[in-house]
Amino acid sequence: MIPAWLAFIDALAAAALVLAGIVGAHYRFTAPFVGFQIFVLGFFLAILALFVGIVALFVTRKPPRRRARPQAMAGFVLGVVIAIPVVFKIVSTAKYPAINDITTDVNNPPEFVHAEQLRANRGRDMTYNKALYAAAQEQGYGNVEPLALKADPGTVFAQIQALASRMPGWEVTYTDPKTHTLEGVATSSLFHFKDDFVIQVRAAGGGGSLVEMRSKSRDGVGDLGVNYNRIEDFFARLRIENASG
Repeated sequence: MIPAWLAFIDALAAAALVLAGIVGAHYRFTAPFVGFQIFVLGFFLAILALFVGIVALFVTRKPPRRRARPQAMAGFVLGVVIAIPVVFKIVSTAKYPAINDITTDVNNPPEFVHAEQLRANRGRDMTYNKALYAAAQEQGYGNVEPLALKADPGTVFAQIQALASRMPGWEVTYTDPKTHTLEGVATSSLFHFKDDFVIQVRAAGGGGSLVEMRSKSRDGVGDLGVNYNRIEDFFARLRIENASG
């Protein structure tokens, strides 16, 4: 009887914490990382409910303990529903290195200018730490390269400004037409994590342009591949615009 009720109560608490973490962060009742920590606590409770539920299902196979089988089943199922999707997400992103600052040029990365002045970044070191990130980036993502385009830097920068303004979850915070530099903040849809990014168009040696980009998370140590995928996604869209143009 006790394992069945324990599984049921654990599962209810897990569901409440997962929901509280998501709702709290999404609607800005809590900071994104606080909401995420609440969510993670709910996940661990769901794992506990899952395993206790297995024990409870075994214990309640026969009368008189079978009366508590509905609670055992509810705890187990709810634990599975909460825990398994998170486990799949963890497994699918385990290939990514535990870094959260990605750039297309580890030797001469685009540097943040305006981002350091944002309230959330005051006191943070926004310079690129090559010793900490470069080797891990190469090992985890291979050679992340700048995007080479045939158009001149001025034309490409105008395309980038237009495309960045249409990107979901992006807010452009700074542009400098003289240096062909654009900065912004990308906000995740669920927990509203914020990442800073900078894009710079440089003249290519043989003509045309090189688009350099850097994306850096404000929270955590790893980013589950978010910054790398942001760069790849933006470059893919920019390639399509240039091909169609």
